Amino acid sequence: MKKLIYLDNAATTKTAQEVVDAMLPYFTEQFGNPSSVYSFAAQNKEAVTLQREKIANLIHAKTNEIYFTAGGTESDNWAIKATAEAYENKGKHIITSKIEHHAVLHTCEYLEKQRGFEVTYLDVDENGTVKLEDLKAAIRPDTILITIMYANNEIGTIQPIKEIGEIAHEHGILFHTDAVQAFGQIPIDVEECHIDMLSASGHKLNGPKGIGMLYIRTGVKIRSFVHGGSQERKRRAGTENVPGIIGLGKAVERAERTMEERSRKESELRDYLIERIEQEIPYAKLNGDRQNRLPNNVNFSFRFIEGESLLIMLDMKGICASSGSACTSGSLDPSHVLLAIGLPHEIAHGSLRMTLGEDTTKEELDFVVESLKEIVANLRSMSPLYEDFIKKQSK
Repeated sequence: MKKLIYLDNAATTKTAQEVVDAMLPYFTEQFGNPSSVYSFAAQNKEAVTLQREKIANLIHAKTNEIYFTAGGTESDNWAIKATAEAYENKGKHIITSKIEHHAVLHTCEYLEKQRGFEVTYLDVDENGTVKLEDLKAAIRPDTILITIMYANNEIGTIQPIKEIGEIAHEHGILFHTDAVQAFGQIPIDVEECHIDMLSASGHKLNGPKGIGMLYIRTGVKIRSFVHGGSQERKRRAGTENVPGIIGLGKAVERAERTMEERSRKESELRDYLIERIEQEIPYAKLNGDRQNRLPNNVNFSFRFIEGESLLIMLDMKGICASSGSACTSGSLDPSHVLLAIGLPHEIAHGSLRMTLGEDTTKEELDFVVESLKEIVANLRSMSPLYEDFIKKQSK
């Protein structure tokens, strides 16, 4: 079997062995329900609290501001829907951007169609950055929530979160950020950035799937999302996923320990990959901000080819990548993110997202570039559009 080169860490990451080892006893030995009163179960309650502390420390929050969920999508839904329910007497206007994850966009669409809310979808510039002047202009007396992602899952652009938080704070508007891609990858300070709610997911930072968290600032009066028992301080009912919580806590501990060195290494490899592609493959366009982007994100559009064919041919060489979000990989439509930054449909269709991991090597990226050069050349040789373009260029 050929060696697997995995470059889709924005979709999911390999669960680290130390995370698996930390989780295993909570399936078979320390299996008590944290809500039970006997000491065997109380040990698990203490273990859950310890993980809550680790997560809070990573983002400079208080321990009692961390709530465990099933993942980033649930956290986004909870933050947005519960805010709408709790604050609709104040107003029914929400501000977001056109490049959010569908967990945010579809939730906002639901509130528009089913609950009578108005949503402003902000444009972004050619790098995928929200324009602060546009945000200020969109604010109305009835605006109750601004929800802007910390870093984009497709093109890697990091938003001016601190400035957005300051604007929201000045106007007395709640600020939620989907930080699923940024959490554990880059430093986050919820106090400094005036963040009221923050969503994160375990499987994006070498933790397990099926576990996430929502940070809710003390004083934000949003209600329960799941009703039932009194778990998560009566805000999110259901028996705690103890193994998942332990795994998330261990992944956070690990991410904090390795962040500086991992970020340096991934940034160097990212820039190396970008430079080689730009120098060696013609008509390739880097998508996203060149500097202000996640350390591991590389997104290119290759003119005159179709992204799905590119992915299939890369897969045949043992290379795993994507054309955008894993949540929309079955869609034939071009990425809404790439369209929002101004790419025409035919170029957006030829996009490739490669997201590096801590195990990615320079040798692997060299193989990827050589494979890309071959595949892109082959696909373009079958393209009448490319043939016409070359003829026009030679005149």
